[in-house]
Amino acid sequence: MADKELNLVEHLDELRKRLIISAVAFIIFLVLAFIFVKDIYLFFMGNLGFKLLVLGPSDIIWIYFHIACVAALAGTIPVIAWQIWLFVKPALKSNEQKAALSYIPALFLLFIGGLAFGYFVIFPNIMKFLIQLGSDLMAPSFTADKYFSFLLNMTLPFGVAFEMPIVLMFLTTLGIINPYKVTKVRKYAYFILVIIASMISPPELLSHISVAIPLILLFEISIFLAKGVYKKKQKKRAELIDAEEFSKA
Repeated sequence: MADKELNLVEHLDELRKRLIISAVAFIIFLVLAFIFVKDIYLFFMGNLGFKLLVLGPSDIIWIYFHIACVAALAGTIPVIAWQIWLFVKPALKSNEQKAALSYIPALFLLFIGGLAFGYFVIFPNIMKFLIQLGSDLMAPSFTADKYFSFLLNMTLPFGVAFEMPIVLMFLTTLGIINPYKVTKVRKYAYFILVIIASMISPPELLSHISVAIPLILLFEISIFLAKGVYKKKQKKRAELIDAEEFSKA
């Protein structure tokens, strides 16, 4: 009993260490993001064509803080993934360690890819549609708070959603999930994804569809890739069993 308690304490200490390192990395990236926050702001403004409005002095720092947090999160993802790998490494087999380690660069690249997809594909199309919807009646003029809230709602969820293939592949590698069983609950997954799409997109049908379809495609791609990992894992297991039976014979 004492050994189990000691083991639990050691695991909690290790977890605390990994969390502290991740938090420190986030703070460092946050400071760096604040240094370049104006450049990031101008990049996100794109070709809007007019300056955004603010309704109070505090709105400026609040918007800068949101932008810096997103940039810091993007920079911290590889650090977080590395810390997770170091934490679970002792419990993994050598082949699982190599597989998990290979996923770390992909986590960062897919997150950036998701943000880019949301920003360059989803956001401008929905933005253009909404502006043209009332162009003959209203002159577009947005507050910075509303604009960046809308921008984050259109980009950040895709950054997270693009991690789906790697997460499913990793869980399949560890044997935690079976992708063939996941396909049996596909209709429920679709329903949840449609609900998520309706929550993060503007309240009109085109926006819901524009967000839901990429999420569903990501889910199907994730299942497809996870099945490949599962088949490869089953093949190695069968080869290992055949080798053991051959050695016994």
